Amino acid sequence: MLAEVPPHARTALDVGTGDGLLAADLRGRVPHVVGLDVDAGVLTRARDADPHVAWVRGDVMAAPFAPASFDVVASIATLHHLPDTAEGLRRLADLTAPGGVLVVVGLARSTGIRDLPWEVAAVAQHQVLRRTRTYWEHTAPTSWDRPPSYDEVRAAAREALPGVRWRRLALWRYALVWSRGA
Repeated sequence: MLAEVPPHARTALDVGTGDGLLAADLRGRVPHVVGLDVDAGVLTRARDADPHVAWVRGDVMAAPFAPASFDVVASIATLHHLPDTAEGLRRLADLTAPGGVLVVVGLARSTGIRDLPWEVAAVAQHQVLRRTRTYWEHTAPTSWDRPPSYDEVRAAAREALPGVRWRRLALWRYALVWSRGA
């Protein structure tokens, strides 16, 4: 994610900031960072990550940010919690300034035979990681709504973000990178 930050970036928004780790990392590259989350408790804990980040409680779909406010809009594991994937992506794109970038890492579900090799690899990788790594759990409350499928996310992204770059990642994840023209 940090590799996608444009060198001219001065403002960034971390949507669904949770413990604030991404917002704190963005603050190392971008002077003005806003961490947005719906949960007040998690934001209280996130303040420990970086006191220079503006921590804001709210829903990205209704947050009172002006269009094109941020040179970087970033989100990890949040998009699948929004009611409509395409509408969520349009909102994130609307907040992205000309010349800025939108970067989303999300979760999706497998649905067909084409997904089977990825599913087998994800289960195997998860088992290896579970046995060889320590387990870290973020403090953000979670609700596990059924995430959209990879095909649904890809279609919504192509519709909402012309020219989006899509990449499937390990462990049921994907990455979207979209640059807003100047």
